[in-house]
Amino acid sequence: MKLLFFYSFRNLLTRRLTTFLTTGGMALVVFVFAAIVMLADGLQKTLVDTGAADNIVVIRRSALSEVQSAIERDKAAIVETDPGIALGPSGERLLAKELIVLITLQKRESGNPANVVIRGGTTRSLHLRDQITLTAGRLPHPGALEIMVGRNVAERFDNAGLGQSLFFAQRRWRVVGIFDAGNTGFSSEIWGDVDQLMQAFRRNVYSSIIFRLRQANGFDAVSERILNDPRLTLDVKRERDFYREQSEMMSKFLRLLGFYLTLIFSIGAVVGAMITMYAAVANRTQEIGTLRALGFQRGTILTAFLLESLLLGLLGGLGGLFFSSFLQFFTVSTTNFQTFSELAFRFSLTPATALKALSFALFMGFLGGILPAIQAARKNIVEALR
Repeated sequence: MKLLFFYSFRNLLTRRLTTFLTTGGMALVVFVFAAIVMLADGLQKTLVDTGAADNIVVIRRSALSEVQSAIERDKAAIVETDPGIALGPSGERLLAKELIVLITLQKRESGNPANVVIRGGTTRSLHLRDQITLTAGRLPHPGALEIMVGRNVAERFDNAGLGQSLFFAQRRWRVVGIFDAGNTGFSSEIWGDVDQLMQAFRRNVYSSIIFRLRQANGFDAVSERILNDPRLTLDVKRERDFYREQSEMMSKFLRLLGFYLTLIFSIGAVVGAMITMYAAVANRTQEIGTLRALGFQRGTILTAFLLESLLLGLLGGLGGLFFSSFLQFFTVSTTNFQTFSELAFRFSLTPATALKALSFALFMGFLGGILPAIQAARKNIVEALR
């Protein structure tokens, strides 16, 4: 096997130009494949990391997102009395009643409008989100027309910097703080006082209720009490599961798009590999006859040429992965189909994605090399030596 490997590798080095062109085509396909998967994984990771394992989200039953949800004040008061809610250091319940509204802001670079999430909350909203860190300015004062913006909003939208002001809901709101929530969806949101925002947007209902469990294993009991309460028509989910569901539609779309794109590109790459290997068989006919005369079996010849094609696929896969890995340094933004709001996130290259990309490259190499390898193995010794 070692001899076959060096034999195949030597032939690739001998035909440097064709090797480079063939692996370049495969690398392009792998790059597209990896980029789409990394995009879907990055979106999913951003939204899943937005949720905390011990936080619970309560929304209106049948609502698919916080934007579509509405919880009346009396129902929110009932949920607030549940004994399964954790208590803070001062004995207060770790629960926040929040409002979610979409507004349209203008992007700084392109000038195009985009929907941005405004989250109305309280100081408890911050206590429930450990991943949020104030990086500049201060927190908005309760009862004031003040807001703080996520890092991605401050970087991408006009008039969203510290000390500037945004006009929406017929009022002008001063940006007094900028916060960083890492690679989570909160970094693409604007936060303010829930009472002020409800009054400005003329809302008399909350969008969601967030609270922390008193006990880690208390979810089933809390969920059963809320779901079975005849006064409530609410749904209960773990925050991480809730945000994972938010990413499903967009992730499926991206993966489906990636499948069709790579399928189209891979056909060209496989044909290119097949032409290269057929040319190699035609140029080395006497060499094949010599190997057969020296006692090498048909299976050995087939394996040698198939291994050569697999090496082409492997080189293309490594090249595509190498260039796609640099995508991790870029941040992209898109509209989340579930909430119709702007979401910024990074490409995410995971070991599973790298394994899928390399497997796909080897599969292309196999498809491109199997028929030429069979042709090489079937050559007659006498005819090949002529």
